[in-house]
Amino acid sequence: PKAPKTCNKGLYDIRFDTAFEQVMLACSATYRPNQDGTWVTPEMIEAYCRLHELGFAHSIEAWADGELAGGLYGLSLGGVFFGESMFARRSDASKVAFVCLVRQLQDWGFELIDCQVYTEHLERFGAQEWPRRRFLRALDRALQIPTRRGRWQWTRSAAERA
Repeated sequence: PKAPKTCNKGLYDIRFDTAFEQVMLACSATYRPNQDGTWVTPEMIEAYCRLHELGFAHSIEAWADGELAGGLYGLSLGGVFFGESMFARRSDASKVAFVCLVRQLQDWGFELIDCQVYTEHLERFGAQEWPRRRFLRALDRALQIPTRRGRWQWTRSAAERA
């Protein structure tokens, strides 16, 4: 995917897994047009925080001036990252976090990112809508890769390419 210009300007400090619950709370509070409320309920936050403690759920955060500016979270199983939700409090913060996640997942050999719902916004980052059959084949193959559990770290090699 193409990184926003701000990705190379050092406007954001990218971190993984340092503020998981904060990211979920910010996602749950984000207004989304044409949506009635949020599915990110207190019960979901509690369940995902448990998955985070077990090393399956992860947050990708963009920090600016010591504050959480944007980010996203999702689940990792095998060589697949299932993106769940994202938010931004500052311009391009969630986009930068997403591009950095993609770079890191490439370095780790992940084969698939499931964005859940196809949008033109995600298409700008290389997302494609696949027929169900193609997705299930790719998912089956990617799930054969061992799951990368535990706290994630943003690596230098991925940072240099972001």
